[in-house]
Amino acid sequence: MTAEGHIIFAIASAIFAKRAELTPVMASADWWHLVPAALLTCLLPDIDHPKSVLGQRLKWISQPIARAFGHRGFTHSLLAVAISLWLFQINVPADWFLPADVLQGMTLGYLSHIVADMLTPAGVPLLWPCRWRFRLPLLNSQKGNQLERALCLALVGYALWFPAGMPSFGANGWPEQLFNTLQNGVGRLVNGQGGQ
Repeated sequence: MTAEGHIIFAIASAIFAKRAELTPVMASADWWHLVPAALLTCLLPDIDHPKSVLGQRLKWISQPIARAFGHRGFTHSLLAVAISLWLFQINVPADWFLPADVLQGMTLGYLSHIVADMLTPAGVPLLWPCRWRFRLPLLNSQKGNQLERALCLALVGYALWFPAGMPSFGANGWPEQLFNTLQNGVGRLVNGQGGQ
């Protein structure tokens, strides 16, 4: 998927997450926190490709990552998401105030990239280092990015149309329970209580 596609997909994801109230934090999120935070990280998984938008600007990071893991390897896995959250929590000073909606927006942006790449024939190795590729090949890059742009813009339209707080989402829905489980698991890993 192109950088443009990832940006539009991240915007659609942020709109949908807020309107669907995927978590209580996202339900009450400030649009000026959620959308920019998602945009900030929506291209980050492609740091493993030296010719990507970020890879060209940060070659000193991109080239070693590309040599070590290849494109669509570690950075496109759920393990990368968990490690990123862990590193982020370790490096943030305790007295620094970061709104929860910004952190969830950044996580959403990163995840939106991975989900968008699942729509291509190459797929992503969600369970890296296992090489299984997860894909739903709706987009073929050989046909140009017109289909990609149309699909992403349609997703923005759907996200805007989506009725806010639809059942099975919201404060007691399955996305909140899933997010809380993941957040608690990462919290236990960060605090060194993973095996207890």
